[in-house]
Amino acid sequence: MSAELLINVTPSESRVALIENGILQEIHIERHAKKGIVGNIYRGKVSRVLPGMQAAFVDIGLDKAAFLHASDIAMHDELEGEVSESPIEKKDIRELVRDGQHIVVQVVKDPIGTKGARLTTDITIPSRYLVFMPSVSHVGVSQRIEDEAERERLKELVNQLNNGEQSGFILRTAAEGVSETELNQDAAFLRRLWAKIQERMSSKRSNVLYLDLPLARRVLRDFVGTELDRIRIDSKLTFQELEQFTQDYVPELSSKLETYTGDRPIFDLYDVENEAQRALERRVDLKSGGYLIIDQTEALTTVDVNTGAFVGHRNLEETIFNTNIEATVAIARQLRLRNLGGMILIDFIDMTEPDHQRRVLHSLEVAMNKDRAKSNIHGFTALGLVEMTRKRTRESLEHVLCGECPVCKGRGSIKTIETICFEIMREIVRVNRAYDADKFVVYASSVVADALLGEESHMLAELEVFVAKQIKVQTELLYHQDKFDVVMM
Repeated sequence: MSAELLINVTPSESRVALIENGILQEIHIERHAKKGIVGNIYRGKVSRVLPGMQAAFVDIGLDKAAFLHASDIAMHDELEGEVSESPIEKKDIRELVRDGQHIVVQVVKDPIGTKGARLTTDITIPSRYLVFMPSVSHVGVSQRIEDEAERERLKELVNQLNNGEQSGFILRTAAEGVSETELNQDAAFLRRLWAKIQERMSSKRSNVLYLDLPLARRVLRDFVGTELDRIRIDSKLTFQELEQFTQDYVPELSSKLETYTGDRPIFDLYDVENEAQRALERRVDLKSGGYLIIDQTEALTTVDVNTGAFVGHRNLEETIFNTNIEATVAIARQLRLRNLGGMILIDFIDMTEPDHQRRVLHSLEVAMNKDRAKSNIHGFTALGLVEMTRKRTRESLEHVLCGECPVCKGRGSIKTIETICFEIMREIVRVNRAYDADKFVVYASSVVADALLGEESHMLAELEVFVAKQIKVQTELLYHQDKFDVVMM
């Protein structure tokens, strides 16, 4: 499988596209004025403790207060002191934090919609091979490192690095096969970084203690271990920065960096711009003629699978099964491409054969294995829906690129012209009974005004007779379809 990264940088935003076999699989966007804050560490102040929710709101300097649940509070004798052995499950939120208390926290989820950022006091700082955990003394190994002997070798090396210190590490997938020297260098870098953060804690000059890497460097750090053929960057300055960064932290990627100097914009390669636009649409067409309908809400994402024009060659059950199998691959790609997370419900076309259900689930699991975000597939419910979850940290592509519709206010639909016409007529009757007017003027959008003077003109004439008043219709070009005014004259 061929894979490459395209990095597009402008003064206002950075974008990174992952291309696999010539097809866009992931797109990451960072607006410089609205940079994501996942991984950032802050000195926050507890603004409100909520015993009923076992949580607290914490002010970290953002527009919305951030959210800290009791289960995300590391157990310390003091919040910046030694780790306690007391299990978190036995502690009430009121015993862990109090109103007005200053607390060191890290963002694990960006603010999404109306929800503030999600926080933890379990600080973790990633590097090339390791994730540093200053508040625990545990050593873990990535599940993707499957060789048991290699897992034990790495754990032994890191235990030696700790040398009795009260800190922990997780060995990332990229650590497989690395030497003791390389792990030592990584651990030393992380400890120096943590020392700097502790200095900022004591200085109290700013509530911002640590900022995560910019998008381009963060993606390279996170893509260590991914088989990439090349990394193309359309900014010479960013290329130089990434060249230095890869030499210091990910030297195996240095030789794959290229400056893109083509005449076409870099995202015109592999049709990235158009693919990104299509990822904002509800409907996703399948090659067979079937299609998906994807709806994202604040609570969950739903995916509906339909056969469409696909009629199969043998029988209906085969048609349904083949469409569902094709849909599993498309769904996995769309979840990555749109960066959809949280709870996901998939309504596959109903299958009567249990073997078909098992094979569709297996196909979905295989397709999701390519996703770097953690997911759990829980199987079919009693209603025939597939429940699954996908880890959500940053906002979805739709939330990054789109805003609320000023006409429908996020409902996704507006009243029909006929409905607006009837509302106008009821409003005229209401006003006529309440006030004494000589005549009425209706200000409405062009389509509604045309309807009142066209197909609904007979009803408007009957209404004039009923209220015994003249009714004039006037077009207001700036009005949306569902906006109107009834004015007495």
